[in-house]
Amino acid sequence: MTYVAFACRILLFGVFLLALAGKVRSRTAFASFARSITDLRLFPRKVSRAAAAAVIAGEVAVLLLLVPPRTAPLGLAAAVLLLLAFTAGIVVALRGGRRAPCRCFGASATPLGPLHVVRNLILAGTGAAGFAVMTALPAAGWYSRRRRRGRGGRGDRRGPAGRPARRPGRPLPHRPAGPGRRPSTRRPQVRSPSCLF
Repeated sequence: MTYVAFACRILLFGVFLLALAGKVRSRTAFASFARSITDLRLFPRKVSRAAAAAVIAGEVAVLLLLVPPRTAPLGLAAAVLLLLAFTAGIVVALRGGRRAPCRCFGASATPLGPLHVVRNLILAGTGAAGFAVMTALPAAGWYSRRRRRGRGGRGDRRGPAGRPARRPGRPLPHRPAGPGRRPSTRRPQVRSPSCLF
């Protein structure tokens, strides 16, 4: 299961890295991306450039969170939310009859279509699967450690046949004779006191 989570992280990291590099490689690339958001008419013209900057900031945040294992679940969750937001924007634009060229990975003349929706949903599903695996692994590890601690812990040590194991320096607990068990007739050995003179 660890390999599944790692593969999801690598895939989304590569996708978001390519998307970010295509948008910020030059001023012209960023201007084209901002203009594509304006052409979709999802926001007012004055807000479109700020929305483009917010998208780039979100992609940077996803990349930074995906690298450390401790923050990788947050990075996967952020990637899923960002991809779902992209998908919702594309669906709204398509329903309004607006099919501007997709600038998700930089310069491209391909207009938006259902293929972009399917692609984003697949990537979002990949991120959701990785998030589910990474959040389930610590719980499973905690449960297995607790079971091992309960079986072989210091307070539950058992010897052969389920008897308590003898600890160094401590005698075995006295067990009363049960039915069918003959009481011991062995007399305790009394040691003579050592000579004090």
